[in-house]
Amino acid sequence: MATVSAPPPWTYTLELPHDPRAPGIARATLRAVLGGHGMRELSDTAELLVSELVTNAYQHTDGPSSLRLRGLAERRLRVSVWDTSPDVPAFFGEAKAAVRAESGRGLLLLRRCASTWGSYRFDLGRFGAAGGKILWFELSESAREGRESFGPSASPLGCRECAHLEAERRRLAACGSGEKAVDAGIAVRRHFRSAHLLPKGAVW
Repeated sequence: MATVSAPPPWTYTLELPHDPRAPGIARATLRAVLGGHGMRELSDTAELLVSELVTNAYQHTDGPSSLRLRGLAERRLRVSVWDTSPDVPAFFGEAKAAVRAESGRGLLLLRRCASTWGSYRFDLGRFGAAGGKILWFELSESAREGRESFGPSASPLGCRECAHLEAERRRLAACGSGEKAVDAGIAVRRHFRSAHLLPKGAVW
């Protein structure tokens, strides 16, 4: 009886300078990799989360970062982002701390969308290490079942306003409107924080 072997695991690594264009380049690379490996169904959610992690690296460090994409068994995707800061966002610890921490609010998306996540630090200079930390998450098709993708009519939270703002950001980015796309990205995060993370009645 013939058997079909599972595809071998694969890994891609992208080195990113400290540049405001890094999140967009990371998303484009991710989209190409998932398309090449027949995993486009994970693309929307993966792009959203990658954008959050790479943007976090850009905003909170002065150095480079790197993106690693790994295809695992059972069509799982692991995404890791390394940066030069050893400080792990509160989100990756206690959930309540993350809600209080301004810098970790956008990363709360991971709790809504990822199958699992984690972090670890590198000791500076040990075994030649450059220091810093890695934040990672995994997505899988099985975990995706029952969730709506972050497309033009739905978001991971089921919020139409989130979806509308994100669709506009993507449209501007596709048209090459760099500054307008950045402003639209800020609008997405501002709405998400105000509508889904802050206590009711609070102003951000």
